[in-house]
Amino acid sequence: MSRALIVVGLIIIAVGLLWPWLSRTGLGRLPGDFVIERENFTFYAPIGSGILLSIVLSFVLWLLSR
Repeated sequence: MSRALIVVGLIIIAVGLLWPWLSRTGLGRLPGDFVIERENFTFYAPIGSGILLSIVLSFVLWLLSR
């Protein structure tokens, strides 16, 4: 359990450090990512990005479990 928490923490740190380069990939602007902007309100639903990340993470975890 402690090893898994350390790995998750390292992944979060790596994503945080690489965020300037990751934001250029267009991950938050995929088809299916909805943005509703009003005067005092902004709603962002990253449905397309969430599905893509889910598929990629499922594939990576499937590879690691083999």
